[in-house]
Amino acid sequence: MDLKLLQGNDPKYSLDKVKVDDKSKLKGLTIGFLGSSITYGAMSLGVSFVDYLAKIEGIKTIKEAISGTTLVDDKDDSYISRLKRIDKNIRFDFFIVQLSTNDMWQNKPLGNLDDTSTHTICGAINFIIKYIKNTYKVSPIFYTNPKFNNLGYQKMVEVLLKIAKKETILVIDMYNDRKFSKITKEEHNLYMADDIHPTKAGYLLWWTPYFIKYLEKLI
Repeated sequence: MDLKLLQGNDPKYSLDKVKVDDKSKLKGLTIGFLGSSITYGAMSLGVSFVDYLAKIEGIKTIKEAISGTTLVDDKDDSYISRLKRIDKNIRFDFFIVQLSTNDMWQNKPLGNLDDTSTHTICGAINFIIKYIKNTYKVSPIFYTNPKFNNLGYQKMVEVLLKIAKKETILVIDMYNDRKFSKITKEEHNLYMADDIHPTKAGYLLWWTPYFIKYLEKLI
């Protein structure tokens, strides 16, 4: 697939076309982002909502995202392995973590809510929460994909919400936000490259305003 030919990746949605919001309420914040292809922008030429947030809102972002990677810590590029390599002296205002779809695609074990093994999904989530709280003195915010038809990911979202309640952290739950996910067929064709990966237009017109609104409420 030639990503440049997707209507949602038209040059008019490029980062250099985006205007800065001089009245941004988020300007000057430092936000960490940990994730895989969705956070990276795998189907949008490496540009994601993270980059649009940085440009529009004047946010300093640390974007630690590699496509195909998992929460479960069984490779050098896992979420946990990369998290440990981020500068421990950075003072984050927020730290946002993607609930990866790759754990589901790769059939990683779910584990249980109190799991401490980083070789299960629940255990990895628990580790990431504690590590970020202890290292950066902020509570991480996880985010989910919007709704798509996969029982495995649905179960991941369900356990994440239970862990979040237990650990008192926030979840940007696009998966269960019916209003957010209710887009027209035409919008879907513009916003999405496939069932889970947004285009530039999807990030710019659909995701970025959603994240801005959410973060503004927190400050």
